Amino acid sequence: MLERLAAKEKRRRPTDEGLLERANELSLKYLDGMARPVSVRWVDNQQHRWGSCTPENGTIRISTRIRGLPEWVINYVIIHELVHLLVPSHGPKFWKLVEQYPKAERARGFLEGFSAGAANQPEEC
Repeated sequence: MLERLAAKEKRRRPTDEGLLERANELSLKYLDGMARPVSVRWVDNQQHRWGSCTPENGTIRISTRIRGLPEWVINYVIIHELVHLLVPSHGPKFWKLVEQYPKAERARGFLEGFSAGAANQPEEC
């Protein structure tokens, strides 16, 4: 039981290396491996975003504010940023790719509730 709890906690609080590994797995599973990040890391300086991406150099940053949230929510934020490597804007093509993640809508709702519960306005990635 303790081993299972430790494994679950490790998934919820991955290292930067774990984030990159997870991003590559998610890209393979939901984006046919088309999105290939150079780095994915936690950052402390994002107070109004869940994540950000710089398509020009393939870097993704995930806010430490979501560290510890359910794995499927973190996966959604990673997917969102991975899609930005392919489509920089939030147009229809972008959302069509994001929606390939089956829990996308649920995760967006979770993040809106999380944000409202923290007395903040709902946010975007």
